[in-house]
Amino acid sequence: MSGYIAAIDQGTTSSRCILFNRGGDILASAQKEHRQIFPRPGWVEHDAQEIWANVESVVAETLASLGAGPSDLAAVGVTNQRETTLLWDKATGVPVHNAIVWQDTRTDRLVRALAGEAGQDRYRGICGLPLATYFSGPKIRWLLDEVPGLRARAERGEILFGTMESWLIWKLTGRHVSDVTNASRTMLMDLKTLEWSPALLEAFEIPAALLPTIVSSSEVYGQARGVLEGVKVAGALGDQQAALFGQTCFEPGDGKCTYGTGGFLLLNTGAEPKFSANGLLTTLAYRLGEAPAVYALEGSVAVAGALVQWFRDNVGLVERAADIEALASQVEDTGGCYFVPAFSGLFAPYWRSDARGVIAGLTGYVTRAHLARAVLEATCWQVREVVEAMNADAGMALTALKADGGMVSNNLLMQIQSDILGAPVVRPAVIETTCLGAAYAAGLAVGFWPDQAALKANWRPSAHWTPALDPAIRERRRRFWNKAVKASLDWIEDEDL
Repeated sequence: MSGYIAAIDQGTTSSRCILFNRGGDILASAQKEHRQIFPRPGWVEHDAQEIWANVESVVAETLASLGAGPSDLAAVGVTNQRETTLLWDKATGVPVHNAIVWQDTRTDRLVRALAGEAGQDRYRGICGLPLATYFSGPKIRWLLDEVPGLRARAERGEILFGTMESWLIWKLTGRHVSDVTNASRTMLMDLKTLEWSPALLEAFEIPAALLPTIVSSSEVYGQARGVLEGVKVAGALGDQQAALFGQTCFEPGDGKCTYGTGGFLLLNTGAEPKFSANGLLTTLAYRLGEAPAVYALEGSVAVAGALVQWFRDNVGLVERAADIEALASQVEDTGGCYFVPAFSGLFAPYWRSDARGVIAGLTGYVTRAHLARAVLEATCWQVREVVEAMNADAGMALTALKADGGMVSNNLLMQIQSDILGAPVVRPAVIETTCLGAAYAAGLAVGFWPDQAALKANWRPSAHWTPALDPAIRERRRRFWNKAVKASLDWIEDEDL
């Protein structure tokens, strides 16, 4: 069997390809950013054609850097930014509109109308999700309503819908499929049957002809064409589920937090869906072939690494994202400053699309170093809120947090997170667990790895942080964080939508 597994990670800000060996070690990688398109305040779009070109480019670059070709790959897995919604012409493959990104809030009015008097939990019992602008179903409905002639074309079977893994698999193999983890983020899949829900399709007025076939996270979907000619496309997971899988969280009670564009905490809850009483999402963790599905609870922070990017690009207080660690290290605290980055509303546990970002507690004492530290603390406070909700739902306290994603190379951030949680934080040796999870899923499907035990044997820690903040100070700062969150609410009114 060929000696490498490839993973394609189509993320919110970039696309990349990584090659792994059997030990789960990174052998080669390449990454390329794509444009963030902001047609109006609260609207976020991507050009799917640009993304596909970037994917082809990073795959070719990664293979070339190792002197490898498609014949050296046992399989390729795909992971992706979830909920981002694309419709394209079935015959030509041309998108009918830019992809609407998960962060986009244009469906706020529609979501409120769908909720009606029943409220945002109207469909939670079927799909495990609250009505929110975050998910794909309302975005599909918006496109069908707003793009002239599109609904009629969709009803005639001329248009296809997909989240980004579906788009990439279609471009690679010609098959129109979506894995269960991504399907579970549309608001259209029944969590128990793992099929599209007729009741939800009717409620959202979405023709079934649009939708891909739901498949498992680990099976051979087809053979690739083009730059990966002949390679088996054999794994697909939404990015956060891929990170959970890459962290080998295979047992109920195992959990992780990924610090990327957003922040995402997932907890494996086993073979039965668990519905949250504290604002968390019920979602699919993974499904391997014909085995029973595994479920998870999830808490989502909308803006984490994206706030550092904003601090760099929109405010210009650092030249590189990595510079924020050194700047924030110049001070011991935030100087009483708190940053709530509700750029597109607040996600778990609030689910408030009317919230907007605020900086609170400013005085003449505050410097750019204090602001940098407040940027880092913003992610950590939001993660703590999700952890508290998860502890309440699970009936247990967090003992340690497995952390991964691009932000965890920031050692100061990890120490602040441990201080704010009052619990240890552990970073794995391979922090690119999103790509690793996709590679693992594909590798299991083709026998590159024999079983999940072999994957667990690959996991090893690289760093560990323990709390060093006085608990009384922690709780005092938490009270100020709560005040800042309160100030961010009720900012958008109906006439602003």
